[in-house]
Amino acid sequence: MTTTAEQECRCGWDDITQLDTMIFESSLGAQFGAAEEFVEVTLDVQENNTVVLRSVEPATVINMDDSVSGGSGTPAWTPASILRSTSVKRSSSHRFRQFSQELKAEARAKAKNFSHELKAELRRFSWSRSHASQAFAASSLTVNTNSDVGAENGMDSALAARDLRRQRAKLDRTRSGAEKALYGLRFISGNNKTRGIHTCSELESNFNKLAKDGFLSRVDFAQCIGMKDSKEFALELFDALSRRRRLQNSDRISRDELFEFWLQITDQSFDSRLQIFFNMVDKNEDGRVTEQEVKEIIMLSASANKLSRLKEQAEEYAALIMEELDPERLGYIELWQLETLLLQKDTYMNYSRALSFNSQALSQNLQGIRRRSPIKKFSTKVVYFLRENWKRIWVLTLWIMIMVGLFTWKFLQYRHKNAFRIMGYCLTTAKGAAETLKFNMALILLPVCRNTITWLRKTRIGYYVPFDDNINFHKTIAVAIIVGIILHAGNHLACDFPRLLNSSEADYAYVIDDFGKNKPSYMDLVKGVEGVTGIIMVIFIAIAFTLATRWFRRNLIKLPHPFDRLTGYNAFWYSHHLFILVYILLIIHGLFLYLVHKWYLMTTWMYVAVPVLLYAGERILRFFRSGSYSVQIQKVAIYPGNVLKLQMFKPPQFHYKSGQYMFVQCPAVSPFEWHPFSITSAPGDDYLSIHVRQLGDWTQELKRVFSEVCEPSLSGKSGLLRADETTLKSLPRLSIDGPYGAPAQDYHKYDVLLLVGLGIGATPFISILKDLLNNTVKIEEQDSSTGITSVGNLSYVNKNSQAPKRKNCLKTTNAYFYWVTREQGSFDWFKGVMNEISELDQRGVIEMHNYLTSVYEEGDARSTLITMVQALNHAKNGVDIVSGTRVRTHFARPNWKKVLSKISSKHCGARIGVFYCGAPVLAKELGQLCHEINRNGLAKLDFHKEHF
Repeated sequence: MTTTAEQECRCGWDDITQLDTMIFESSLGAQFGAAEEFVEVTLDVQENNTVVLRSVEPATVINMDDSVSGGSGTPAWTPASILRSTSVKRSSSHRFRQFSQELKAEARAKAKNFSHELKAELRRFSWSRSHASQAFAASSLTVNTNSDVGAENGMDSALAARDLRRQRAKLDRTRSGAEKALYGLRFISGNNKTRGIHTCSELESNFNKLAKDGFLSRVDFAQCIGMKDSKEFALELFDALSRRRRLQNSDRISRDELFEFWLQITDQSFDSRLQIFFNMVDKNEDGRVTEQEVKEIIMLSASANKLSRLKEQAEEYAALIMEELDPERLGYIELWQLETLLLQKDTYMNYSRALSFNSQALSQNLQGIRRRSPIKKFSTKVVYFLRENWKRIWVLTLWIMIMVGLFTWKFLQYRHKNAFRIMGYCLTTAKGAAETLKFNMALILLPVCRNTITWLRKTRIGYYVPFDDNINFHKTIAVAIIVGIILHAGNHLACDFPRLLNSSEADYAYVIDDFGKNKPSYMDLVKGVEGVTGIIMVIFIAIAFTLATRWFRRNLIKLPHPFDRLTGYNAFWYSHHLFILVYILLIIHGLFLYLVHKWYLMTTWMYVAVPVLLYAGERILRFFRSGSYSVQIQKVAIYPGNVLKLQMFKPPQFHYKSGQYMFVQCPAVSPFEWHPFSITSAPGDDYLSIHVRQLGDWTQELKRVFSEVCEPSLSGKSGLLRADETTLKSLPRLSIDGPYGAPAQDYHKYDVLLLVGLGIGATPFISILKDLLNNTVKIEEQDSSTGITSVGNLSYVNKNSQAPKRKNCLKTTNAYFYWVTREQGSFDWFKGVMNEISELDQRGVIEMHNYLTSVYEEGDARSTLITMVQALNHAKNGVDIVSGTRVRTHFARPNWKKVLSKISSKHCGARIGVFYCGAPVLAKELGQLCHEINRNGLAKLDFHKEHF
């Protein structure tokens, strides 16, 4: 028995003779039989757990000894036939023998009937086709006086050829490949990208809200059925259903008519959905669709999916569909031809098939199904958590233990002081919190010493310390500082001072050496050096902490003018520089203490001295280095989606790795502000490049400055603005600082890479892809010069050449790049890079997937025709109509669970690095999926993330 999956046997017109011979021979074998008879059954296992019977053929087992010996009267069997016969004989167990005997009679009968019925039919098709083509050629090439007769003969030949294709289309629909296509062309999708309606109760509720005088207007139909984002498409659907219903007043419908429309729209029958879609195109109801009508439905689909460029080229794509479906050039297509286009979807899209599962995927699923005791489940989770987070755990544990130790030491120290008799545990708590504050105020500077961290990444310390979490650790310390301030300042102002003021003369005698002979008032305590510096520090820290929160830093809070300046990146950047004053006040505050009078016991300056000097040294280094790294702009391009590309000359001393970032300053915008951007050029390039998306006031001003010197591109069709060193106007100069380390720079440590970029988050991975491409090209050049022939991941050495050992061989064998964006114009950002990778990556190391979320998911009626045009154009021209590159664009969002499962099952046992850059929402989902696969699978997925 032979089982095939995802393989469609298609017999073209050129194979009719061969198919006819095959059927004739199978019928002869069925008639004459053999000594021992078996049946070969071919099944097709579908994804929806159904099994389709592809073919049932009689198979004859021969005597292997005679066939191999090649005696007289024995045919010369090929190795393939010997292997086939051996496999059939080997599988002839008792159960299979019984099964074959049951099917033998039916199979032979079906084979006979099938051969007799189709033999004459296919021969007639073949004869008709040959004569029809000859007649068509003769009519087109022969010019005679009887032109009317020639035209009539040509039309008859064209109609005969179309009739043959119609018959073949009927046969194609019975094939197993049609099963998948029959699930498409949905008008109402369960996974709609907008909130649609899916029940009759919702439909009735919408009707009651929108109806006037018991009737629903045509303009409200889209909102009523949940297609308000595709209003034009919904109106055409309304008109098609109205023509089908023969409504006299097509501007409004009643409740019953709406429910009738709804039943037709939600009908699960593919034929019904196909007829409705055809009626939308065939507005004159003549049963024929012209090229102009195809163009209109393409424009309608492009409008529904926000594909403005597709609308501009609708005429070209309509001609492409007519060329495919109307080879006879009759000028129209019919319903069955549109159906044929949908059923051939898999054939057109073979070039972009997803990764294939192997047996490991099944073992993964089975391992997850096995029942385990609750204790074992809990222990497995604990072990996995410790293994994945041991770096963070030991760092946080050490930090917490130091804070607990400092707090306890100071708490016990003041527990034995005289002031404790008056102030009690309020004093000990305040002093314990103060000791942790001094430690954290010193420690919080270390995670932002970027040059130091970049250098430490290269050392062995990088294996034990999670430097990728430096900003998260910085934020965690900031929270601890806020808690310490509340305990320290709160206990002093609300507890210590009131208890001191309310103490008796006898109790005050214990602290008379600290506060003087006269008991101070509350204001005396507050307006002293200790009080004033402490209160000012609390205010500055509160301002900086508030403006650094996500709500203010990302403009999520909208304030009225002029308070809107308190939000955004600039407010965060400037408020953080208040910490210069905070550290000055902190040292002064530590030198004027109420209860400490000896200088060597005033330890605040001891805590912060080294971190402050280190941070100050980094800022000084940054200042002088930015002067030497004042770069000149080489090229500028402004892309759709408000993205600015800056390409600059690379300084000779500027060395970086792919995945790193640098800070950029533009004196024409602001002489003080520095902003980080990922480097999108590869280390091997002779230039530096960054892509800047307009998100804040600084980036808006940067775009405006460069827009003034840009000019439209020469082609005039791309809609881009460009500038280079030949531009008459002078280009603004930039200062750069870096490079600085990032999680993505460690990509070379992994066997397999999964790079996921969300929108502008693709920037750090473009440099990685270009670097991988440059390295693979170098290896191919080494192979060609040393006589090494590469096939896939295997290499064969030519014996006649002396091939030295490769140096610096790539550890990464495969890289998968998934780019998800919501705007079609975004693909222009890296169009050149994607085309270059597609052309030069002969080894197939890099696999790219583009996803456009503005387009409805595959199978939706609003995107079906776009999918077909996309597949046809790519098959003919090798270019994707959406991205304009060689990389096919998928629609809607990826199924990340399937993506990760396929990659992990394909590369079983490999170390896979999953790198993500984008919004935090998807990072959480990817992290959880990596956790599940690591716990159940055989592959090891290391997840790294970056946020903008």
